[in-house]
Amino acid sequence: MARTEIPGAGGAWAHALPLARDPIGLANRLRDQGPVVPMKVGWARIFLLNAPAAVRRVLVDNVGPYRKRTRGYDKLRMSLGNGLVTSEGDFWLRQRRIAQPAFRKKALAGFAGIMARRALHTADRLAERAQQGPVDVVGPLNRMALEIVAEALFGAEVDGLADDIERGVSDLVEPFWLYTTALYPRPELVPRPLNWRFWRSRRAMRRAMRRLVTEARRRPDDARDLISMLMTARDPETGEAMSDAQLIDEGLTLVGAGHETTANAMAFGLDLLARHPAVVERVAAEVDEVLGDAAGPDAGQILALRYTRQVVDEILRLHPPVWMLARSVHEDDVLCDVPIPARSYVLVSVYSIHRDPALWTDPERFDPDRFAPDAPTPDRGAYLPFSRGRRQCIGDRFALMEAVCALGLLCRRFTMAPDGPPPVLKPALTLRTRGPIRVRLTPR
Repeated sequence: MARTEIPGAGGAWAHALPLARDPIGLANRLRDQGPVVPMKVGWARIFLLNAPAAVRRVLVDNVGPYRKRTRGYDKLRMSLGNGLVTSEGDFWLRQRRIAQPAFRKKALAGFAGIMARRALHTADRLAERAQQGPVDVVGPLNRMALEIVAEALFGAEVDGLADDIERGVSDLVEPFWLYTTALYPRPELVPRPLNWRFWRSRRAMRRAMRRLVTEARRRPDDARDLISMLMTARDPETGEAMSDAQLIDEGLTLVGAGHETTANAMAFGLDLLARHPAVVERVAAEVDEVLGDAAGPDAGQILALRYTRQVVDEILRLHPPVWMLARSVHEDDVLCDVPIPARSYVLVSVYSIHRDPALWTDPERFDPDRFAPDAPTPDRGAYLPFSRGRRQCIGDRFALMEAVCALGLLCRRFTMAPDGPPPVLKPALTLRTRGPIRVRLTPR
């Protein structure tokens, strides 16, 4: 009987349509039903994890049975390739060992100058637009994040490709949630304009990445962009290097997923800052104190912007770019006394956990001081903007440096006020906004 019901109307399909149309709202509604909630989506057995203990077990303490063999990751592999975000098993471990040195603190310090220069240039762009009235900050911040990650990854010569990369990445990530939640297995093969754009952009992006990797092969061995570091790095256990095909996948992953996450977080962050002018003033005062007469910070000064980092941490709590995590279950397990059978799936709604009143005091309030040095440390399963465990995002330090640098410099440059209601959420590959985020920016 269950399979004859209309999807979303009740019974075994009760959660299918809400999961496709409003996954965050559904997760918020199910949050109070227990630490592990079975979901009704037809023949797929899916469990929503709401308790930090369950999240820790899946992501940190017992990762073996929980893998990235889900429809969502299949669609992401189709979009961005088999990079660090999507790969599994021994292949992922090898890639991670090769890539890890390029993302250590010492290596990342060399990119602070790129971040500061691009942020200052973006501030100039925003100042020009602000002369005409309120500014939609989504586009400029997206372009800034793309320029930062592209220059750090490939070097300054990528500037001429920025428009094509920005458009191509958007076409690749826009249909992600539609592809993931469709009731039929290959929605990307249906002849329709959205899919034509997807496949055209996929081919174009891979051609662009192949060209950039080929050009990087010709550079000196001491080049300090990320792709050159990845190219010259070797697996410390086997001595192997990445092939061109693997470099293309990693480059596409870093450009595609990397700039989207940071750009969206900063756009939501400027809206929050515009609604909390006292926080803007406190950030601006800290930046003035740390930088003095310097136009932009170096890596050490970015680390010294401790309150600004608290602001970024709170932005990521309220608007986590990676808003949902999924795993397939390959061995029977038990989470919070609930049996989890093999061949089922678990979902972690990062967004709803970050706003759970059982875990956070006054969770809807924007309060950077909840991350102050003397504040209680959040549970590892209650705060996970970059996931947790060994699959935690390899680019987390890069993203945090970029956001602290950029938002700090923008608060130093402008006073801010909102222009319109808070943004409407659009869950896609990352947490986006359905419309503009308009802010009144006044140069200091």
